[in-house]
Amino acid sequence: MRNIKLILEYDGSSYAGWQRLGITGKKRSIQGILEKCLTEYLREDIKVIGSGRTDAGVHALGQVANFHCVSERPENEIMEELNILLPDDIKVHFIKEVGKEFHSRYSATAKTYEYRIDRGEVQSVFTRKYTYHVPEPLDTDIMDKAAAFLIGTHDFKAFSADRKDGKSTVRTIEEIKIYGPPVLKYQNPSDELRIAITGDGFLYNMVRIITGTLIEIGKGINKPEAIPEILKGKKRQQAGITVSPRGLFLVKVRY
Repeated sequence: MRNIKLILEYDGSSYAGWQRLGITGKKRSIQGILEKCLTEYLREDIKVIGSGRTDAGVHALGQVANFHCVSERPENEIMEELNILLPDDIKVHFIKEVGKEFHSRYSATAKTYEYRIDRGEVQSVFTRKYTYHVPEPLDTDIMDKAAAFLIGTHDFKAFSADRKDGKSTVRTIEEIKIYGPPVLKYQNPSDELRIAITGDGFLYNMVRIITGTLIEIGKGINKPEAIPEILKGKKRQQAGITVSPRGLFLVKVRY
């Protein structure tokens, strides 16, 4: 039995998220599409394991997955044929046979998510599916100051949708970087702002709530010093809004 690792990207706009759906699901899932195409090509029942579940509408630049198969087809042939079968908004960019111990979810040590914000007075029609529009001025220095309070190991219960399973809401954030994308010589200056968050794991809606909280602080609705109190209070209503999934990208998974 072989263990095959994939790195793929996808536009999540038309999908119900990563996770495989039941027969009643109205929208397709990324995992379900991958399994269908691999099963059809390799002619064996394939189950794909993902590094994590991206929600409906969330995109990925570097999602990692693995699957087991008995087929002896070469990796490059699998990738080539798989990309022919996959729809245009899902593509595999890397494939490699790995050791039996590799598990795309449990072997991961950190993930980086990036949220993209369009700061233009009028939202660009070309990035509207991949950015969240904030036309109001944002003080990025104040946002950086607020983000610093989130670095480290904390109970992020206030920054997640209520979970009633009793599992831990403690997570560690290594870095939060707020920056503008690089602009090539032939491009005009960009109105885009990006917030990249690296951590050992993320709760449901955690990145989107942290982003919404930082945006509110950047607008002057709240102060950076509110972050420690929000963490301490552990109440969802104390944190900021949950921003749209369309601006969120899973960028990288570290092993």
